[in-house]
Amino acid sequence: MNFPLAAYMYRLQYIRRWSLMRSTTTENVAEHSFHVSLLTHMLCLIGNTYYDRKLNADHAATIALYHDAAEVFTGDIATPVKHNNPRLLANFREMENIAAKRLAAMAPPELQSIYANLLRPDSEEEEQMELLRYVKAADCLDAYLKCAFEVASGNREFAVAKEQTLAKVKQMQLPEAF
Repeated sequence: MNFPLAAYMYRLQYIRRWSLMRSTTTENVAEHSFHVSLLTHMLCLIGNTYYDRKLNADHAATIALYHDAAEVFTGDIATPVKHNNPRLLANFREMENIAAKRLAAMAPPELQSIYANLLRPDSEEEEQMELLRYVKAADCLDAYLKCAFEVASGNREFAVAKEQTLAKVKQMQLPEAF
């Protein structure tokens, strides 16, 4: 079976993260996606166990695996660049949507709608919105952990990013993240 989507997903390992920062340890988008998936699953399980939530942890983890897949075409755009201007952010979001549609079209026809929903989940549905909230929290937590690791390794370049990212996690008001 011809499945070019899989080949493109494997290319995520070649896309470097934190391109504007000097890192003691490099990280690529594939590693990041794996970590975000793990964290998302853990956050959902914590929510279900300790906060009486009814989250589909498996589905949330799968969404997390694909949350940055469009970067196979766009690259990893640094947060300070992406969020510097609302119009610029809107343009980046549109680029990501186009890339996600292109990726979904690479799946076999019978699977395209499934991949389309993983690559760009329908954020209108309440349950899906809640899962996306957990993916976003895990994404921020992963960034925070990267910053904390870099600072602990003596790399002071990540100190400001560490504090900003922690503030962002706290702002989400998701008790599972603490």
